Amino acid sequence: MNGELSKERIEFLTRDYCRGFIQYCGYQPEIVRSGFFQSGVQIEEHHRQQDGFIHAGVMATMADHTAGYAAFTTVPDEFQILTIEFKINFLRPAYGDSLICRSTVIRGGSRIIISESEVFDRREGVEALAAKALVTLMVVPREKLKDRS
Repeated sequence: MNGELSKERIEFLTRDYCRGFIQYCGYQPEIVRSGFFQSGVQIEEHHRQQDGFIHAGVMATMADHTAGYAAFTTVPDEFQILTIEFKINFLRPAYGDSLICRSTVIRGGSRIIISESEVFDRREGVEALAAKALVTLMVVPREKLKDRS
């Protein structure tokens, strides 16, 4: 699935992004287009670790999940995306009032897709790159996951 996404597909991906654990985390989709997904989260006290910084797990989950949805924009409706592997580098402590994650497909494919995520710490409207992740994802027929979802 290349090129423009239909309005229906964008609406589906936007709704689907926010389910389960992600809804609990408070992540929200912001921009959806083919090969690209941007999400954001308003930071609350439960997102922080003991020293007041935003927890690395919050950033890692956001980078992984958003990368998956960037990949999800590139496959036909009858497929799902599962993470195979990801690596994340934390570049600086994040402590702002929100995070933004921008994920881009850097290698498409019919079986394996690679996405890159950049997580930005937003402090008083200024963004600072806080983490960068490389995520490898597998394309799986939805039918194979039916009994497990």
